Amino acid sequence: MANDAVNFLNSSIGSKVAPLWVILTVASIGVMIGTMFSSGMMEIARSGVFYPEKFTFPAIMVLFLAVMLTDVILLDLFNTFGLPTSTTVSLVFELLGAAVAVALFSVWTSGSGEHIGEFLNSGKALAIIGGIFISIAIAFVAGSAIMYVSRLIFSFNYAKPFKYLGAIWGGIALTAITYFAIFKGLKGSVLVSHGMLDYLEHNMGTALLYTFIGWTVFMAILQHLFRVKILKVIVLTGTAALAMAFAGNDLVNFIGVSMAGYDSFQIAREVTASGGDINQLHMGRLSEPVVANIWWLLVAGVIMVLALWFSKKSRAVTETEVNLARKGDGVERFSSSPLSRHMVRSSLNFSKSISKIIPASSKNFINKRFEPVELENKASFDLIRASVNLTIAALLISLGTSLKLPLSTTYVTFMVAMGSSLADRAWGRESAVYRINGVLTVVAGWLLTALVAFTASMIVGLFLMWGGKIALAVMVFLVIFILFKSGRLHSKLKSKEQQQQQILSSEQQLVASCNNDVHLMLEKTLSIYKRIVEGLKDEDRKLVKKAMGEAYELYERFKDKRDYEVVPTLESIQLNALDLEQEYVQLVDYSYEITKSLKAITENTFQYIDNNHTAFSKEQIEDLKVIYKILSEAFTEYEKMEKSGDYSQFSQIVNMRETILDLNPKLTKRQIKRVKAGESTTRSSILFLNLVNESKIITLQSSNLMKSHRNFKAQYAKSVSERKSTSLIGKVPLDI
Repeated sequence: MANDAVNFLNSSIGSKVAPLWVILTVASIGVMIGTMFSSGMMEIARSGVFYPEKFTFPAIMVLFLAVMLTDVILLDLFNTFGLPTSTTVSLVFELLGAAVAVALFSVWTSGSGEHIGEFLNSGKALAIIGGIFISIAIAFVAGSAIMYVSRLIFSFNYAKPFKYLGAIWGGIALTAITYFAIFKGLKGSVLVSHGMLDYLEHNMGTALLYTFIGWTVFMAILQHLFRVKILKVIVLTGTAALAMAFAGNDLVNFIGVSMAGYDSFQIAREVTASGGDINQLHMGRLSEPVVANIWWLLVAGVIMVLALWFSKKSRAVTETEVNLARKGDGVERFSSSPLSRHMVRSSLNFSKSISKIIPASSKNFINKRFEPVELENKASFDLIRASVNLTIAALLISLGTSLKLPLSTTYVTFMVAMGSSLADRAWGRESAVYRINGVLTVVAGWLLTALVAFTASMIVGLFLMWGGKIALAVMVFLVIFILFKSGRLHSKLKSKEQQQQQILSSEQQLVASCNNDVHLMLEKTLSIYKRIVEGLKDEDRKLVKKAMGEAYELYERFKDKRDYEVVPTLESIQLNALDLEQEYVQLVDYSYEITKSLKAITENTFQYIDNNHTAFSKEQIEDLKVIYKILSEAFTEYEKMEKSGDYSQFSQIVNMRETILDLNPKLTKRQIKRVKAGESTTRSSILFLNLVNESKIITLQSSNLMKSHRNFKAQYAKSVSERKSTSLIGKVPLDI
């Protein structure tokens, strides 16, 4: 539920139109109003993709159980990785997969000779899916084209043109949103009569004209008389309208199967009361028209509102879209791919070709309109784009509904946002390959949703039909286990993402972070190296695996710091102390180089032990212990110096470094002698030499790290002292 639900929040959150609690409150009101509406997805769950009269009561209940169990697992998986998906697509294919499974088992066990095609309404299912995926391309193109024109009209510095055109823009946007609410929301409402809907449909042109005039006048009054920022009104109104229509249409996705199962139970109870046999009861009554139970809808609406407010996984879905749509550079959630690189390269070549044709004056005009400005509150994009996203999504969904074309509100909303981002030049050369690959990943996930939903639901359905109650208990346990594991995985992914997005914003944070990182680096280096030596000595696979895990976490930590923290931190903190900043950069680089060596030696050692190769000899272990002992003494000595603040004996660290460097060729020669004497196998020799060489790198970089940390602290003390002196001089009165 949370995955679909957050899609109507993305434009408001990305533009920071209001505090989050205001956005959630507006959306919650829209959702609760939308719960009064019902839609055709209720019929889809009951008879849209299969013929219920072909299924007995036990079979149909297994079908619905398979769908619900699969849906929980699948949607939770998408939420865990923060990928938007469509409950409509997943529901249709889960119903289709479960229906195939139950039909196959029924035909197989009954021996009736029926054909499986007699059970399925596959034509309708394929029509629904076809319409949904066609809407993806239309939404992207429409979002791109209209955003481009909108930016040419208003530019990024839109205050002046919006003063004159704002009311008209607001009238157009709110008319589109109103049209959207009528067709997508009120249609099928349990509160609105068919007569009123028929009247609106036959007089829609006139109604829209009056609506446009009314909204335009109202926006003009708000803008010029009351000085209201009408763009915020437009965005919040659009958010409420999307929430309302979403709840009216897609809310049934979450309860349609459950309600169909409940209705089946009610039908079976009636038959049982009259003395009938439910095992022979065919569920043709599910094909009858149904009106959604308002209380079920209200409960589902409350659950959706709670998901909006409290679901951490749903926030990850929002962050994915906002991250892909944001203006400017920063931490990218997705890597590049050959396809995205090819697309960017082709686009650049095409752009250069077009640029040669366009007159210079036109290019200057266009470039001027697209000159970026600083956004308020560090928003990901401005209110113009947010209003375009909501308006175009509303129009497309309204158009699809009026033409009775099936589509996914999730897909349309997402692709409009991506199209507007492209047209708004949010995807620059620094980020385009990552953003495009992100969009391709999401779209591929949508395509995969259909395949996985069908396959998984069919497997679950067959398992339940075959295993009965025991299979059901196993599946319930499996779902609980998967939810538990995915929750832990999501927390881990979120923690890593927060670490990547960390920017040190003050001098004190920078100093504290550097001190902590150096202490952590020295401590972990010794700990991991010790585990490697002990693991080789005792052939302890678990110990080495634990060391490998620690080394990998350390590597990821400092790789992220180097890639995502250093440059933003330097931009954020205005120290005016180049020496201090240089030492900070070097501290991160030296730490990263150490982690690469630790990662290499742990991986090689684990692979060696995991393959059950010959144990290291006592002499080899003793040689490695010598390196560990010297490193330990050096790190301990530096710790004492740091605590005392006296680095006069730092030459001892240098001497210990030289000792290990001098030891390196000696250890290599010893190993060569062991090889010649037949005392060491080929693989143990290769690993030993690798360990010695990586130890040399660790020694060099550790020495550099400690030296750089000493210099960092000295430069910081000097910087503080100079600032104090300057401050005191400024306070001395001058007699002129």
